[in-house]
Amino acid sequence: MPLQNRVTPFGEIVSNSARGLLMGNRGILHNDEGRLGAGRWQHPHWVACRLEFKGRRQEVMRPGAYTQLFFLDEAVALAAGHRPCALCRRAAYEAFVSAWMAAFGRARRPRAVELDWQLHRERVEAQTRRQITHQATIDDLPDGSFVTLPGKSGLPYLVLESRLLPWAPESYRPARERPARLEVTVLTPRATVAALRAGYRPELHPSAAER
Repeated sequence: MPLQNRVTPFGEIVSNSARGLLMGNRGILHNDEGRLGAGRWQHPHWVACRLEFKGRRQEVMRPGAYTQLFFLDEAVALAAGHRPCALCRRAAYEAFVSAWMAAFGRARRPRAVELDWQLHRERVEAQTRRQITHQATIDDLPDGSFVTLPGKSGLPYLVLESRLLPWAPESYRPARERPARLEVTVLTPRATVAALRAGYRPELHPSAAER
């Protein structure tokens, strides 16, 4: 049975054998038997990492080590509340911070911990552990955002140019036309949407271009 370490755009961690482009880290979320506990939401530093970095190897869900999570691509990681890792994805991290500064008119470069606590407040409700969403008109959303449509709350779509791409664990599905003037539910945290609007470009799965 696949391990419970695949992250959806809703921020849920599910069992699926697909792996995708990036790995994630939220700290140690599993016990010695490989089961996830309530601590999966407590750690404020959620990052999106490369699958390979300097030849390092680690057993998946090794007892006492951080829990490796997996995303189809970076847009999914951002929707789930993660940000680029400052160590293994330094260029992406610096680009994300620069877009964050532009979005919020910051003259001083924020520390990673400042980004993390802002995202921590925006991604999950403290009591219910439900993903925090917000409403927006789809015309106003930048590429790389994830949304759900009215009447289709169970299906997340990637916003990309004139298209909406339905997400699936192993790839994006065939696109539909992006409607105009439609009120949608946005899964991606507000601060991250602002960084996307300011020019950050997430790494997308190849199927996004094929659809």
